[in-house]
Amino acid sequence: MARRFQLDRMRNIGIMAHIDAGKTTSTERILFYTGVTYKIGEVDEGTATMDWMEQERERGITITSAATTAAWKRFGHQYRINIIDTPGHVDFTVEVERSLRVLDGAVAIFDSVAGVQPQTETVWRQADKYRVPRIAFVNKMDRTGADFDHVIRTMRQRLSAHPVPLQFPLGKEDNFIGVLDFIEERAIVWKDETLGAEFEYIALDKLWDPEFQKSRPEIATALKASAVNAEFYKEHRDKVVEYVAEHDDAVLAKYLEQHKLEPAELRASIRRSTLALKLVPVLAGSAFKNKGVQPLLDAIVDFLPSPADIPPVEGINPDTEEPELRRAADDQPFSGLAFKIMSDPYVGHLTYIRVYSGICKTGSTVYNATKKTRERIGRLLRMHANKREEIESIDAGDIAACVGLKNVSTGDTLCDENKPIVLEAIEFPAPVISVAIEPKTKADQEKMGIALGKLAQEDPTFRVHTDPDTGQTLISGMGELHLEIIVDRMMREFGVQANVGRPQVAYRETITKQAPGEGKYIRQTGGRGQYGHAKLSVHPLPSAGHEDMHELSTDDLDELTKQVAGKGGKWRFDKEHRLLFIDKIFGAAIPKEFIPPIENGIKEAMENGVLAGYEMVDIAVVLEDGSYHEVDSSEMAFKIAGSMAFKEACGRAHPKLLEPIMRVEVVVPEEYMSQVFGDLNSRRAHVQGTENRAGSHVIRSEVPLSEMFGYATDLRSRTQGRGSFTMHFSHYAQAPANVSEEVISKATGKVGAK
Repeated sequence: MARRFQLDRMRNIGIMAHIDAGKTTSTERILFYTGVTYKIGEVDEGTATMDWMEQERERGITITSAATTAAWKRFGHQYRINIIDTPGHVDFTVEVERSLRVLDGAVAIFDSVAGVQPQTETVWRQADKYRVPRIAFVNKMDRTGADFDHVIRTMRQRLSAHPVPLQFPLGKEDNFIGVLDFIEERAIVWKDETLGAEFEYIALDKLWDPEFQKSRPEIATALKASAVNAEFYKEHRDKVVEYVAEHDDAVLAKYLEQHKLEPAELRASIRRSTLALKLVPVLAGSAFKNKGVQPLLDAIVDFLPSPADIPPVEGINPDTEEPELRRAADDQPFSGLAFKIMSDPYVGHLTYIRVYSGICKTGSTVYNATKKTRERIGRLLRMHANKREEIESIDAGDIAACVGLKNVSTGDTLCDENKPIVLEAIEFPAPVISVAIEPKTKADQEKMGIALGKLAQEDPTFRVHTDPDTGQTLISGMGELHLEIIVDRMMREFGVQANVGRPQVAYRETITKQAPGEGKYIRQTGGRGQYGHAKLSVHPLPSAGHEDMHELSTDDLDELTKQVAGKGGKWRFDKEHRLLFIDKIFGAAIPKEFIPPIENGIKEAMENGVLAGYEMVDIAVVLEDGSYHEVDSSEMAFKIAGSMAFKEACGRAHPKLLEPIMRVEVVVPEEYMSQVFGDLNSRRAHVQGTENRAGSHVIRSEVPLSEMFGYATDLRSRTQGRGSFTMHFSHYAQAPANVSEEVISKATGKVGAK
């Protein structure tokens, strides 16, 4: 079957931003103007198409990333745009992470008053990590205090971005009526704010004409409000064209010679620089007032990449362990990445996949190269939020949902069994908060186990485990709201009644000095005995607790290995446990087959630290010596010996407790600044700076998570409901002695009371 859309006429994009910047509202407008919906959904009224979960409609926030497909006509060609609307709340950052991993481009939406906000920084860094080209849309230009230039400045200062404004707002706040287009050299004016309102193009010579302004008083008012005239426009456009030329050698020579670039040349140059991550085109509008959405769709087509523009995806052949590439083409072997699992009440398990190469058809068998299992594709669905359209096949570069895959997790690679490949998986942050949960009745017990299992499969940042000391079921996640939503879904979707405990902080442990350890496991029982013996040393890794430990390159790890163990050690780095395991066994002190069990024993021991039973991180272990028995040695014996040696060494290595530190941004009117400062100081806050923003003060600080429980209520009462704050995880840091003592005594007291 021939493709409906050529590869270069497809766009896979995400909409990303801080909470309340207007992502879902913008997406709703895009769906309306592309003809996907005929009635606009509103977040405030709980009718948004993309916010289809009950919890989303009640709270007016996006919780799960929703996928949809639209079509847009540009220069006589029809383009397919696959859109993923991602959440802005930090507790659901996993949705942004997995979406950016499979998308080719993104639209970053900014609040015209607030500029760059904390979660904007987080999603921007995630997009940098996956090298996703972006365009920016400055939304809410109709708000009091809207400041287009402020957004551009904060993008440069806080994101280290290279924004290039392609438009300038025409009018400000209540007088915002349109934009000045620097590429086509014209004004775009919306006739009113109603849905489907027409817009008109106005030539610049006409716009500056006093007689025309007299006949159109709303335009005269808008020009006055934004302080724009012919000289201002020319000066700013010249700067934009020069800035574009500076970033593109292909047009620089012509620009230096003629000081002029045609619109088509400008568009092509901006596209090249955007794809190369050199520039971020910036547009302005007000999605809620239906202004600026059509030019945004044009910019998505003009400047964001198609699958054909993306370099071939790289993976590893699981049979040969050699790197392999897959081009985005239908004639390549099939490969795709499962990036989201969802329980659907009508069709069961839905697996969202991004196809990187080849074609996948309904009824075909695919190979899960990650788990080494075969799966059959029952049905293929093109998703429109929670509605669906059945399709026969999915081509290279496309995104769709599969029904019938039984044993697939987020990040698994699906491929052709004859040409296997494992694509780079998706990394997820570890949970920072836990609550105890127990079923109300015996009947709820079994249902709760099933429900939590399904929810954990959907969400890789949600974990379920049983406390070995108390037997309690603990659920862990990225924040209080995250766990609140999980419990709410468990009760509504699965009919489970449960009692939920107080939130608990997910502390970690690490070591602060080098220490040796020895583990000898010897058991003699009638017949064959058990013998395992390992000698090792533990060393602290730098940046204890910081997430950038995930980003260590092979060269970094080689250098660390030399620093820790000298020359000659074979290393393996486990990202999940942040463990650098260095094997320095020479000769036959321990046979090769017993080395991996020692490493596994160490990993198991890291899950329950030596101070208070919390997970240990950022440790280098050098396996130096040991011995074995010809008959009695076994993998199990060496696993236990490795665990014993590690625990002994860590006990001597001055272990310390690490606590999660959150980045907190508080926005308050000036009259409440002193009370808010005082309260933050009492919570062990480290204030990093303040700034004025649209009549309010913004306080940026880092605060331990344990001090932030109940802060929302406190802030409301101190500021008479006028203060607001956002918080997201920054890093782990060493807890002060008094905090450590309290946490350890609680943990060991719990063990003692068992």
